[in-house]
Amino acid sequence: MTTTGKKRLETRAAVPGDARGIQRLIARAYPGMPNYSLATIRGQINNFPGGCFVALYDGKVVGYCATMRVSKGMAFSYHDWEEITANGFGTRHSAAGEWLYGYEMAVDPKLRGLRIGQRLYDERKELAEELDLHGIVIAGRMPGYARAKRRAGSPADYLEKVVQGKLRDQVISFQLKNQFEPLGVLENYLPEDKQSDGHAAHLVWRNPYVNPDEAPEMRVPRGVESVRLATCQLQARAVQDFDEFIRNIEYFVDVAADYRSDFIVFPELFTLPLLSFEQKKLSPVEAIDKLTGYTPRLTKELTRMALEYNINIIGGSHPTRADDGDIQNIAYVALRDGSVHTQEKIHPTPNEAFWWNIKGGDALDVIQTDCGPIGVLICYDSEFPELARRLVDQGARIIFVPFCTDSRLGYMRVRYCAQARAIENQCYVVMSGNVGNLPNVDNMDIQYAQSAILTPCDLPFARDGIAAESTENVETLTMADVNLADLSWARAEGTVRNLRDRRFDLYHIDWDSNPDHGHAPSGGPVPAGGHNSPGGG
Repeated sequence: MTTTGKKRLETRAAVPGDARGIQRLIARAYPGMPNYSLATIRGQINNFPGGCFVALYDGKVVGYCATMRVSKGMAFSYHDWEEITANGFGTRHSAAGEWLYGYEMAVDPKLRGLRIGQRLYDERKELAEELDLHGIVIAGRMPGYARAKRRAGSPADYLEKVVQGKLRDQVISFQLKNQFEPLGVLENYLPEDKQSDGHAAHLVWRNPYVNPDEAPEMRVPRGVESVRLATCQLQARAVQDFDEFIRNIEYFVDVAADYRSDFIVFPELFTLPLLSFEQKKLSPVEAIDKLTGYTPRLTKELTRMALEYNINIIGGSHPTRADDGDIQNIAYVALRDGSVHTQEKIHPTPNEAFWWNIKGGDALDVIQTDCGPIGVLICYDSEFPELARRLVDQGARIIFVPFCTDSRLGYMRVRYCAQARAIENQCYVVMSGNVGNLPNVDNMDIQYAQSAILTPCDLPFARDGIAAESTENVETLTMADVNLADLSWARAEGTVRNLRDRRFDLYHIDWDSNPDHGHAPSGGPVPAGGHNSPGGG
C-alpha cells in the first residue's frame, strides 16, 4: 500500500504575506537585536520577487534569505550593509546586475540538523544558474572573531587562519564548505554585529556554467506588464441623499470597468457632497463630524462595486473618526478580491487642521494588489519627498494621489511635486482632483483640477512625462495603459538611475522606532545548525 502525506519541510520563494512569519523568525534567530519592520521585509520581497526564499516546517517560517542583483563594481568594491542594501529594503536591486548579492539569512536556532541553511543556499545557487549570473557575493559574519581577536590579530589575519584551518568559525567554515572563496574583509560592515566586531568576510561563489572571461550582456528584457489606469475628475455637486451620491460614483466605476481598467482613483474628500442635503447650516467641525457617520456605508459600497465590476477602487479620501476620537483624512482602497485597505493622510493642511480639526496619521505602507504593490499619498503628502521614497522602497511602482485644491496655485504645487516624485522614484503617479463648486459646504466653495497620469522622463515613456491628462475643470474619466516593465528597465539601464544611485554612505531616512514602522538591520548567514547572532549576508 502506498501512502502520501503533506510535506513537513519545504523551501519556496517568499511572498509579502510571509512578512509576519519572517519577522518572528528574525526575533528568534537574533534575540536582543533590533528587528526588521514589516515594511522593510515586504520591500525586500517586492523589490526582487523570486529573489527571496523562505523555509517552512509544518507551515511555520523557519528560514529566510534575501538577495538582489547588483553590478560587479558594486559587489566587489568596499561597502557596508546599510549602503548596499538601501538601509535594508533591497531597493538597489538592478535587473541588469550580473551578480547575485546575499544580504540576509536567518534560520530557526531550534531546528538544528535539518540543514535549512544549506537548503536556502542551494536555492540561491539555483537562482544564479537559472539567470545566468556570474555568481553570488556575500558579506559573511565572523562570529568567532571578537572572542579570538587577541590571539588571532586583525580581521584579515583571523580570516586567513580560518581558511588555513588553524581556527574554526562556524559561519565562515560553512561558507568555505559551500565553495565560497574569500576576497578579503569588509571592516565596519555591520557595527551591530558585536560577535564579529562589526566586520564581515567578503566571499564569492562563482557560477561554473558561466564563462568568467565573457563580457556580461545583462540587458533587461523590454517585456510587457501592462496595467490600465483610470482617474476620475469628479464634479462637486449637490445630491439629494447618499444613494444618489453612490449612483454618481458607480457610473464612473462602471465606465472604467467597461474599458477593462485595473484601477480607478477618485479625488480627495470626494464624499463632501454628502453634506449638501443637510437641512440646517453646520459649522465646519459639525459638518466633518456628520460626514464621519457615513464611513461604514461608504466602505460597504466601495467593496460591493470593486467585486461586482472587477476593478480596484482608490476611494479618494473620507474623514473618519479614529478609535482615539481624532478625525483623520483616510483613503479607502477596495480591491477586486473583496479586501479593503486604508491609508491615512500624514500631513493635514493648515486649512484642514483649522477648519475641521483633522489630525495627521502615523503609518505609511504599500498595499498589495493583483497588479503588484501600490501606494497612496493624499494631496499634501505628495509634497513631502520622503513619503514617496518610503513607498517605493517597499516596492510600490504606482503611487495614487487623490487631491483637492481650490486654485491653480494650489493645484500646481501638487502637480509639480507629483511629477517630481515620478522622476526621482522612477515610478508612475496618478492624480485625481475635484472640480466645480459646492455651495453651503465650508472650505469647498470652489475647486480647480487637471487630473493626470504621470511617468518618469526617459526613453520608454511619454516625451513630456505625461501618459494622459484631463481637460482642466471638466468632469471626465481619463485612462492610459502603462507598462510596469518599463520601470524595471529605467531603474537598471535608464539615462539616469535616481533610485539606485542614492548615496547611502552619506544619507538615509530614519523612521521612528515603532517595530511596525522603523527598521534596524539584523540577520546573517547561518550554518546548518543555526546560530543566535545578527549580521549580514
